[in-house]
Amino acid sequence: MKVLLTGANGFVGSHILDSLRARSIATAVLLRAKSDRRFIANHLPQLEVRVGDLGDQPALRAALRDITHVVHCAGCTKALRAKDFFEINQGGTRNLVEAINLQTSKIERLIIISSLAAEGPAPADQPARESDPPHPVSDYGRSKLAAEREVESGCRSDYVILRPSAVYGPRDTAFLPLFKAVRSHVLPLIGGGRMALSFVFVRDLAEAVAASLTTPAASRKTFLVASPDISSSRLLGEEIASQMKTWTLPLPLPTAALWPLCALQDAASHLTGKANVLSRQKYPELTAAGWVCDPGRLRQELNFVCETGLASGVAETLAWYRREGWL
Repeated sequence: MKVLLTGANGFVGSHILDSLRARSIATAVLLRAKSDRRFIANHLPQLEVRVGDLGDQPALRAALRDITHVVHCAGCTKALRAKDFFEINQGGTRNLVEAINLQTSKIERLIIISSLAAEGPAPADQPARESDPPHPVSDYGRSKLAAEREVESGCRSDYVILRPSAVYGPRDTAFLPLFKAVRSHVLPLIGGGRMALSFVFVRDLAEAVAASLTTPAASRKTFLVASPDISSSRLLGEEIASQMKTWTLPLPLPTAALWPLCALQDAASHLTGKANVLSRQKYPELTAAGWVCDPGRLRQELNFVCETGLASGVAETLAWYRREGWL
């Protein structure tokens, strides 16, 4: 087996690389020439770096030489325009599928890292399942669903689609502001902090990828990847505060106030040319009734459970932030 990993230098991708290397799986990574490689620096001496990107078909075809499995983790989570999400998430996946189709006798399986955003929101009493009709509510979610469709309709090789819930852990920047707010004794509560959420610790997600590489039962299926426990933003913040041994004051953020905040951030992003996760297209995700999913299929068909609980995951994340000087 030899794996090509896209997005290896990112938060999730670097943990997937850790998991592959821990299993001594031969791995090549597709990276741009100027990619930030700090998260994977320790692996570089043992890696084949194949320079290119998802928009470069000749580079993709060259990157796939002698590869048997592909893990597609590269993607766009924030953008200035809706078309940017689709160009990268859908278009990049289409390009990869087309390159794989030229080598179907060699590529045994493609694993694509999608998102619960492609499925859409769901409350705790009706958690999302793979059999539910997708109903994404953001441009990001719609672009991830479109990427899945490119694989399902076009990939001639075997494939597996993984839809993780909210991912957290060491190297993550998305949840870092919450840790910083708690350190400053503030507990932000969007909509009162009542939104029910499914989380997945990043190492569990990486292990789910490894489990999906060769398991026959995973073939041409979609799996929701999450801890079995249901949580909330309030519980996450309170767990962070507990482990920091600090006190916090609740800062309610009514959903009515989120729209102008999102609009202001959109304006700032267009002025600076730097996209931000907080935006008007993200507003429907922030105001949904919940983001809860049932990972039962993962347990039943792959015999895999995301075992890291919130307390253990927060402890490891907090320790990493402190050790690296992020907090």
